Amino acid sequence: MTLPFISMDYQQKLAEKLTILNERGDGVLIRMNYIKKTCADPKTRLSLLTDKAMEPAIKYINKKFPNIDFRGNIVCSKYDLLAATTSYYDSFLDVIEFRDHVYELLNTIDACQCFFDIAINFDFTKNYLDLIITYTSVIITLSRIDDKKALVGMFNCAHEMTNGSSDPSYPRLGQMFVEYEHPWKKLTEEFGPHTRSVTAALLSLRMVYPRRNLPAEQWRSAQLLSLLSAPAAMLDPACCDTRILIVGFLLCHSSLNTNQASQELWKMALQSGLFLVLTRDEVLNIHKVSEDLFVSIKGYSKRVADIKECREHAILNSGAMHRERRHFLRGAMKELFKILEDEPGLLGPKVEANLNHFITQAIFYPMAELMFHMEKLRGLMTKYNHVVQRYHVQYLAQFDALVLNDTIQNIYVCPEEESVLMTSFVSTLSALSIKQVENKEEFDFRALRLDWLRLQAYTSVNKAPLPIKEYPDLAKVMNLIQFHTRMVDSVEELLQDTSELSILGYYPRVFEKMFSQSSEEMTMKRYLMAFPAVCSHFSQCGHPLCPEEVSVQSFALHLCVTFLEQIAKQTSSVVLEICAEQCNLNDQLQAKHCAEAISAARHRKQKKPVPKKGEVQKEKPGAESLRKDRAVVTNVDKMHLMLTELCSCYSLCSDFIVFDHIVVPTEFLLSHLEIRLSEIIVRMANYNQTTQEIARPSDLLAGLRAYTASLHSLSSYINVDITRLVKNILLQQTQPLDSRGGQTITTIYTNWYLESLLRQASNSIIVHCPTMQCFVNQATDNEPSFRAEEFSDVLELQALAELIGPYGLKFLSENLMWHITSQVSELKKLVIENMDVLVQMRNNFDNPEEMANLKKRLTGGENVLKRMTIIGVILSFRSMAQDNLKDHCPYLIGPMECLRDFISPETDIKVTLSVFELASAAGLTCDIDPALVAAIRSMQTDNTSLDEEYKLSCLLLVYIAVSLPTLALDPNSFYSREHGGHNNNIHCLATAINQLAAAMFTVQNKNIEQHLKEFLLLASSTLLQLGQNVEKMESKNRDSIYLLLHGIVEESPFLNQDMLESCFPYVLLRNAYREVYRSYIVTLG
Repeated sequence: MTLPFISMDYQQKLAEKLTILNERGDGVLIRMNYIKKTCADPKTRLSLLTDKAMEPAIKYINKKFPNIDFRGNIVCSKYDLLAATTSYYDSFLDVIEFRDHVYELLNTIDACQCFFDIAINFDFTKNYLDLIITYTSVIITLSRIDDKKALVGMFNCAHEMTNGSSDPSYPRLGQMFVEYEHPWKKLTEEFGPHTRSVTAALLSLRMVYPRRNLPAEQWRSAQLLSLLSAPAAMLDPACCDTRILIVGFLLCHSSLNTNQASQELWKMALQSGLFLVLTRDEVLNIHKVSEDLFVSIKGYSKRVADIKECREHAILNSGAMHRERRHFLRGAMKELFKILEDEPGLLGPKVEANLNHFITQAIFYPMAELMFHMEKLRGLMTKYNHVVQRYHVQYLAQFDALVLNDTIQNIYVCPEEESVLMTSFVSTLSALSIKQVENKEEFDFRALRLDWLRLQAYTSVNKAPLPIKEYPDLAKVMNLIQFHTRMVDSVEELLQDTSELSILGYYPRVFEKMFSQSSEEMTMKRYLMAFPAVCSHFSQCGHPLCPEEVSVQSFALHLCVTFLEQIAKQTSSVVLEICAEQCNLNDQLQAKHCAEAISAARHRKQKKPVPKKGEVQKEKPGAESLRKDRAVVTNVDKMHLMLTELCSCYSLCSDFIVFDHIVVPTEFLLSHLEIRLSEIIVRMANYNQTTQEIARPSDLLAGLRAYTASLHSLSSYINVDITRLVKNILLQQTQPLDSRGGQTITTIYTNWYLESLLRQASNSIIVHCPTMQCFVNQATDNEPSFRAEEFSDVLELQALAELIGPYGLKFLSENLMWHITSQVSELKKLVIENMDVLVQMRNNFDNPEEMANLKKRLTGGENVLKRMTIIGVILSFRSMAQDNLKDHCPYLIGPMECLRDFISPETDIKVTLSVFELASAAGLTCDIDPALVAAIRSMQTDNTSLDEEYKLSCLLLVYIAVSLPTLALDPNSFYSREHGGHNNNIHCLATAINQLAAAMFTVQNKNIEQHLKEFLLLASSTLLQLGQNVEKMESKNRDSIYLLLHGIVEESPFLNQDMLESCFPYVLLRNAYREVYRSYIVTLG
């Protein structure tokens, strides 16, 4: 079809149509690719296509297409068919619509006999060639959709069943599918009339394409892309896509037999590689397609031979050629980045040569370094965008506008429309100023660039009043202006055009393999961050015409997270290996290892014995630092080198965006370190639940300090907050479970102290030693599983308090209180069993004969004292642990002590408990234990009244008082001066009686002092009766029991010595102390 010549070429709107159709074509192409992938994937394929009941109908449609008789062949609901296939049908109609408009535009261009030259009307020629490539890619992709006939056929059947007639567009759509079953044959027929225009546009590349595809040796000899050697010789931006030549000469191949220049360009393109990308992962085997097409055409046997020759050349040489180019580009980009990072002002004049050359070689392995430096250059462009804008605004206003004005003045004949456009160019550029950049005004030159494209179209038609080919200077100036405007208002778009790597998202296995190979090579580890950073490019590959394509987002995020997790895992492993090594070195300096050194020092004057054969002498700490040769590399050296390499990759960027998600790489590292370090801390505790073995708190604290000190060195490599990391980890260790639900050292040490130390202390295997403020082992025939003093002395409990902190000690205290409440429950049961006897004893305590008779009726006295002793042991251990909390807040201890001392008996009990709770959390001792009060209060139930609880509490004190003499029967009740207590821990009864009584009567809102006086009176009376039985066994440890009564008064904040002396003669206490200390044998070592 030809159009009559139209003198007013402005009405054809060639520029607008080219722009719109290229954008529309990209969307249709992506849509076809999406349909092809959807139909090929069993997970996303339409359910109708996999339904067994629909198989006969689908086979029938494919066989009879496009003439289908739906009656009796479709078993599915017509509404289901319409709903499932409408979107596919509409997408195929988009292809017909796009094809019609492309036909119309190409025919119009041929009718206008447009002139094409990439060096002159750059945008017009490029848009024309891009449209041809896009249209061809759409048709090829459409032909590769296997289920297209079934989808369209089912839709038409459903439409006919619903409306009684076929869809009006169905015949054309069916005919198109039939015609494009052999797409290349049909396409060559379609483009036959356009051979002149297409060939002219292709031949205009003969000066550009060879220069852009030179071997790396020639690039290197010409010092291309070098700012140091020959900055003026850097490449200018130009279009040089191999696809244009391959596809163009396939569609319009007649010139290959007649034009030597066409043959040379075509062969050069065939020799450059084996495949071309149509879109995403849709590729074209250029040699096979070319050979298959030309074999069927008469007179092309020589071209077939050329194809085979070029294929052999590509197989033999293209790999090496691309490898050498990558090697050259790696060095060139590294040089560029170093210079531009140091002198960002050079980004303005040299940026136009920096970007658009790298993408052609960056998509092959090894690519980690290429991608890394490319991302660095992109980052520089984004960071110093204002520098680029400032330079180019000045360039446009003070140079380009003047040159363009002079060029326009030299034009002899200028039509009105062209004159208006060129005048607007000059006025727009002249109005620019640096103040606009300084004020951060938005620039938008899209209208200017579209006007330039319009002007190219007006001046490129045949017999144009102002033919652009006669004014190459105008074209050169405007092409440069067009690029300069892009550097002002669309740097992001330019970066996307020149260095966007979203294509890697469609080759996930290859991409992951590249990452894996790079991560295994030491020299590539510093570039690993480029892989997750490239995932941010995947957001550029979508299109509004394909909104259903959401899998790319989830895939990009998954891939990005996978890469970051792997990098963080490697980095954290190396960091923690270094920390472990430092911890081992630090452990060698611990005091526990110095015994051998001390022994050697004592025998230094003796002759050194000859080491036995095979015996290896133990190295002293620090021996690992002695080196005879610096070339000898230790394992620590290797780890530090690996850490340096891995940490270098984090310098790429602090964060980047992947589909509206802000990704911070260092947070992945901190997360991994947090998880791994939490596991290591728990593992360092060496807790064995079977054997009840565990590390001493001081050893764990020393190891943890070594880890923390070594971790802080990471801050010199990466900008990470190690202090925050360590605080988070240690804070989690103060809780029963960490953030992942795992055990913490708080849980481990709580279980161990309860199950091992305190359980043995309850059985008097371990004794509480007030003198040394710790627990010690009793001398037994069996070897103890651990030494109690090594886990309960002041230093160990200080270390425990520092490890698990106030929260951990609170958890420990809650568990201790649970055990106490269990014992109190059993004590109440014993009181209830003996309630009548206890009531009588309380009323007749001053009648010795009656008390003696009642005591015979009393049962379970030893059990009561045993349980009270257990409570006392638990409370004594808790008090020792709580005392070490004072170091946590030294500046607040003073005010807290003042607030505690301000409390008087008349103060409201709620206020008192609140103040005591605050003071207790800081490690201060209080008259009333708020935790014990809360535990006793929690035991109250609805079945018991306060009066009953009060009665039980009073009788419990009576029960304890009248049972004290039975302690004299136990030989372990002897008071040990060395320990400062009794060998069966009954000295802990003082703590238990005072604190339990205070807690119970606080809950019942009774007078504590009054009831403790009553207890003191009862206990004194029963113990005085003990003194009268001189010949009985009870008198054996009588003096030790007397000291217990004195200890109860000494520890009580509610009793004093005057109260004791009023009911128990002091002379008995004095004699008791003298007798106990007289029997103590002092040995001097």
